[in-house]
Amino acid sequence: MSQTDSPSHRGDRPSGGALLAEQMSEAADRREKRRDLRPLLGLWPFALRHRSDLFLSLVFLLLATVASLGLTVTSRGAIDHGYANGGQDINRWFLWLGLNALALAVVTAARYFYVTKTGERMVADLRQAAFGHVLSLDQQYLSGIRTGEVLSRLTTDIQIVDTLLTTSISYALRNVLMLTGGVIMLATVSLKLTGLVMLIVPVLIVPLFVYGRRVRALTVQSQDRFATAVGFAGESIEALETVQAFGRERSASARFDEAVDGAFAASLERISARAVMTAAIILVMFGGVTLVLWLGVRDVLDGRMSEGALIQFVLLAVFAAGAVAALGESWGDVQKASGAMARIGDLMQATPEIAAPPMVTVLPVPPRGEAAFQSVAFAYPGRPDLPALKDFSLTVRPGETVALVGPSGAGKSTVFRLLLRFYDPEAGEVLIDGVNIRDAEPAEVRQRLAWVSQEAPLFSGTAADNVRFGRADADEAAVRQALEEAQALKFVEALPRGLDEPLGERGRSLSGGQRQRLAIARALVRHAPILLLDEATSALDAENERLVQAALDRAMDMRTTLVIAHRLATVKRADRIVVMDEGRIVEEGTHAGLAKKGGLYARLADLQFRAD
Repeated sequence: MSQTDSPSHRGDRPSGGALLAEQMSEAADRREKRRDLRPLLGLWPFALRHRSDLFLSLVFLLLATVASLGLTVTSRGAIDHGYANGGQDINRWFLWLGLNALALAVVTAARYFYVTKTGERMVADLRQAAFGHVLSLDQQYLSGIRTGEVLSRLTTDIQIVDTLLTTSISYALRNVLMLTGGVIMLATVSLKLTGLVMLIVPVLIVPLFVYGRRVRALTVQSQDRFATAVGFAGESIEALETVQAFGRERSASARFDEAVDGAFAASLERISARAVMTAAIILVMFGGVTLVLWLGVRDVLDGRMSEGALIQFVLLAVFAAGAVAALGESWGDVQKASGAMARIGDLMQATPEIAAPPMVTVLPVPPRGEAAFQSVAFAYPGRPDLPALKDFSLTVRPGETVALVGPSGAGKSTVFRLLLRFYDPEAGEVLIDGVNIRDAEPAEVRQRLAWVSQEAPLFSGTAADNVRFGRADADEAAVRQALEEAQALKFVEALPRGLDEPLGERGRSLSGGQRQRLAIARALVRHAPILLLDEATSALDAENERLVQAALDRAMDMRTTLVIAHRLATVKRADRIVVMDEGRIVEEGTHAGLAKKGGLYARLADLQFRAD
């Protein structure tokens, strides 16, 4: 009878500056909760799945550290003992030095392979788990978060974690081991000079932690602002035709520019803080090394230390100082990944309210195709003052065709959403084949329903892929039959590659009517006992509507059908017409009977059916 109603809370989102301010406030709240690195513990279950590769990574990491420190030992030996006996031992010591370098090369390559392999596998598992969890979330959660925000967490944030696992964490552990081993060996070479080096370490740690905390906070802020920009860009691209139709390109571009500039400003602050931190660490580190080297040369001149020992000490000091400086860089990456993992964790910890109960009731087999609503009351989340359904009761018998008509906002599409269990009612029960769908497995409930929405969304892939989205095991014969019943086979076969022709993102290479017919074929191939048609022929011209309506008539004869429509041809074919207004059933009967009553249906028919 009218355009289908939509969830009333969708139009209440803030926009522009208000949205940015709200998200920045939420980001600030999140940053207060992320003062530690505990979000990274969420990676532990993924690491345990690959414990053998993880073990090999640690083994080769340890061997690479030993080989690196071993270079200082062979270097000292070559200098202190290579000249003994007239230089006869020089070749032997340099052979040891070469073998040491060869071993370092081999174990470093093995370390890189296993660390990278383990990290990439963990990230792949994390990405799969995150996306799978998003698909399990209900409409109540997804309606409160922008698509771009979800995509940012699945892409940008996971990429940051990828960098941590494949590069930064290995680098950090290597430098921790290098620092620990280097300090121990330094003490064996010269306890006095080692004590001096240890006095420099606290001076290095101060900027590391002071600036490191600020870098982490600015990183999270930068990520949040970037997610805002991505979210707005996603909305604008999805509605590009609307943006262009209203001439809002400049406005949309300006809003995106503002969001990107905000993200850049936050990134610039982070870069500046990290640059200051790096400069402070390098200044202290090399200043300390210079001082230690000067004192070591004095000891060599005074005969308290050999030349080889000084070379070994200098190499160890450089290794240790380099490890401290590298740890500063790695610490920034760890903090950045912690912020990213916290955002991913927020997504992974979201629990859907629509889920199977602990004790699942199995729907009867074979299915009867009966649907019933018993005293149902429902309001969309965030709008309790505007109930979509009020004391709504309706029983659709097996094989019956029931048309839902009424003005916009009457609650027609809400009936479908509750039946598909996108939401649960606040009161009353929704039943399929006599079973309360709250007590059943949601996937099993939806398996008994075939839905054709007014928007008819398609997916990238071929025409056959889109039809098989309704039933994955449908063979080519079943696909062709569904296309023929939906009057879509002719135009599909006319495509350059027929059923195997890629349709592009969302099937935008097709007309609205063609997309609608493919969506109908997708529903028909499902062979579900209950068919839900939400303005299924709204995008078709008169000729195609007549053809598709004939196909739908055949499909309705074999199924229980609930149809939302304002076309007279569709409504007149229904066994029963249910007239809704403000979430209630106000009239019920056949077309002829309701038209004679002179009520709401008669008024709507007079206004909207006259053209038909």
